[in-house]
Amino acid sequence: MLTAVLACLTVVAASLRGRPDVRNPHDAVSPYSAEDFQQNLAVVNSQLATMASTVDNQLAAPASNLVIARRISLALVGSGLSLEELRALSEVPEDQQTRWLTEYLLEDRRWADYFAERFSRAYVGTNNGPFLLFRRRKFNTWLAEQFGEGRPYDEIVREMLSAKGLWTDTPSVNFVTATMDEANDGRGDPVRLAGRTSRAFLAQRIDCLQCHDDFLGDLNFGSPEEPVEGIQEHFHSLAAFYAGTSFPNGPFRGIADDGQVYKVKLLGDEQESEVTPAVPFAAELLPKDGERRDRLAHWVTHRDNRAFARATVNRVWALLFSRPLVDPVDNIPLDDSVPPAMDTLAEDFVQHGFDLRRLVRMIISSDAFQRDSRAEFEITEAHEAAWAVFPITQLRPEQVSGSLFQACTLTAIDSTSSIFTRLKAFGDGQDFLKRFGDRGEDEFDSEAVTITQRLVMMNGNLVAERTAANGIANASNRIASIVADDQQAVELIYWSVLNRRPTPTETQCLADHLSGKRDQARARAVNDIYWAMINSTEFSWNH
Repeated sequence: MLTAVLACLTVVAASLRGRPDVRNPHDAVSPYSAEDFQQNLAVVNSQLATMASTVDNQLAAPASNLVIARRISLALVGSGLSLEELRALSEVPEDQQTRWLTEYLLEDRRWADYFAERFSRAYVGTNNGPFLLFRRRKFNTWLAEQFGEGRPYDEIVREMLSAKGLWTDTPSVNFVTATMDEANDGRGDPVRLAGRTSRAFLAQRIDCLQCHDDFLGDLNFGSPEEPVEGIQEHFHSLAAFYAGTSFPNGPFRGIADDGQVYKVKLLGDEQESEVTPAVPFAAELLPKDGERRDRLAHWVTHRDNRAFARATVNRVWALLFSRPLVDPVDNIPLDDSVPPAMDTLAEDFVQHGFDLRRLVRMIISSDAFQRDSRAEFEITEAHEAAWAVFPITQLRPEQVSGSLFQACTLTAIDSTSSIFTRLKAFGDGQDFLKRFGDRGEDEFDSEAVTITQRLVMMNGNLVAERTAANGIANASNRIASIVADDQQAVELIYWSVLNRRPTPTETQCLADHLSGKRDQARARAVNDIYWAMINSTEFSWNH
């Protein structure tokens, strides 16, 4: 039980600032108590249970509150929980802890910043791009503000697709300017924009049609009864919406549409031909009048464009589970072959105003998210594919970095932290990711831990600095100096680094390592334990 940790946590209570706001726990329950929320959640759980029937209904038991809490924190803010947050969580009634933590983090700016960074990878990539025409950080800040304010997701996307103005004072226009370079002479790249639009917002990999028709039969823009095979014109007709995107009145007056036609030389043709803007499916949803990008933005985000809602559900699901509901995350069939739970979540998302927070709440509340990663039966890939267990995955690099910083600080690194703490965490974090490696846009692709990554964790300056005996603000040194009891010190290290209580064997073994040591010798011993925990396999995985 989490409440059992109170006695241990209060040992360092005097060294912590005011704890996170433990509002009336009932306030955290109200968003979930609505009748339609419970009804739709029940449908989702039923559909997920049907998926589990494919593995003989072998279901993992519900996970403990602490396991779920670490999942939520990793998924929403990219790090484990701080000791301060664990202490606050322990004061919430056990049956309300998951909902309370979800609401606490959804009200925290860290959630908006983290989700903005994750989403922007699909929108504008991970490169800094042309500095004179593109401000990635400004775009991310704007996107985080939209998420933090609770702006409907369809409105956010419409603004990105149709924005006009300067990339400095109209941050949303950076979606377009990210594709500009010297080669296209101050014009948005229609091909790259069409590819990003289809993948990020519709989960359709139609950019494979850029050079030739779909000879493999992977795409169908019609129905099973009346299939429509993918052809080059489908892609280039989508690209044509962006043909006129440029600086018609000079770069310092901003992006606008100059009406330029789109021409391309199709496979087999001897010369270029003009291609008019058109959409590859659901053409009835495309407005007949208006500027090209405005029409496209309306079509992409139309409430009846099921691909848009599905794409969003799949990306949010992937961020919460570190694995998409339909893999790959940006390639969802247009037909009904997807898991029914996806359409139930998508319909709820549309019916409630494209509310990202509600979607997050719904997925976290699902049985699939709250199942354990362990079970009494032998777990196979089939069990994980059926969501009968919570899939065990390696933390993404930014989660490793975030968890490292948070584990070495007793209080949460959030908007209430000093500007110096936040700037140092940001700068050191960027430096760490350069050495550790970043997955870039393909952040949900699974990959093994590399030797380089192991070496960065074991021998890198950042880990050494954060666990050094001479680091005044390091959590390990504060525990060593404040907590005299060896077993309590070991428990606090485990709570801080792994967000769990150590087993009796772990406690006794490590307490013996501390036994009899005083002053600097004890501080070094605590630092050694901290270093070992951070370099453990458990620290770098989601369970």
